[in-house]
Amino acid sequence: MTARVVRIAEQPGGVIRLTLDRPEVHNAFDEDVIAQLAAAFAALAARADVRVVVLAAAGPTFCAGGDLNWMRRAAALGPDGNRADAVVFGGMLKALAELPQPTLALVQGNAFGGGLGLIAACDVALAVRGARFALTEVRLGLAPAVISPHVVAAIGARQARRYMLTAETFDADEARRIGLVHEVVATPETLEAAAAALVGRLRANGPAAMARTKALIRAVAGRAIDEALVAETAALIAELRASPEGREGLAAFLGKRKPAWDET
Repeated sequence: MTARVVRIAEQPGGVIRLTLDRPEVHNAFDEDVIAQLAAAFAALAARADVRVVVLAAAGPTFCAGGDLNWMRRAAALGPDGNRADAVVFGGMLKALAELPQPTLALVQGNAFGGGLGLIAACDVALAVRGARFALTEVRLGLAPAVISPHVVAAIGARQARRYMLTAETFDADEARRIGLVHEVVATPETLEAAAAALVGRLRANGPAAMARTKALIRAVAGRAIDEALVAETAALIAELRASPEGREGLAAFLGKRKPAWDET
């Protein structure tokens, strides 16, 4: 029987907390971690009752990247096996990035290699000031290939050139400056308090509107503002204004009351 390495906790208000639970190996990735995260994201994507997904980790380290034993096994797989293995990892990150619910990464400790892919694939990331970060793949003669779309989207090509090529370690304040995390807090306790406040803000918003907004961001990022894009965005706002959630939101605003979905 495969050990449970990703804990899933249902919290009040439609909040799901996923916790990487391999502190003895610094929450490093292996086949089981990837498979359990992928299964969790697939299940959550289909649940209309889930409002927010929080990704956290047990112990002093958020994620140390690839597990050494997993990397040893991968080295023996050959090209086809390695390609299949990487596709599974990439699919898991894509599923995280495309969850309809807003996602929040709580970085309580160091994150290296693939751990930065998890952070970058989340919508919002908070970190404790003492956390350290690095894209270490080139030290091993590798490249941060599978995580690169998410990391470059988060920090931009210019910063990616520096940190992917130097493999240097940087601190939480630098992670915030370059866009990897959004907020830096002093302690794990204040991390939880900041997370609770942010979850409250997210739960006050229309669930369908947030899902459509996430898809909208993916659709418009990097595109030219041409007639086709103007038409697509106009069609979206027209659709949402006429939707049940849009009508309820406007009625609540005009009536100076909370909308039906806001239980905060």
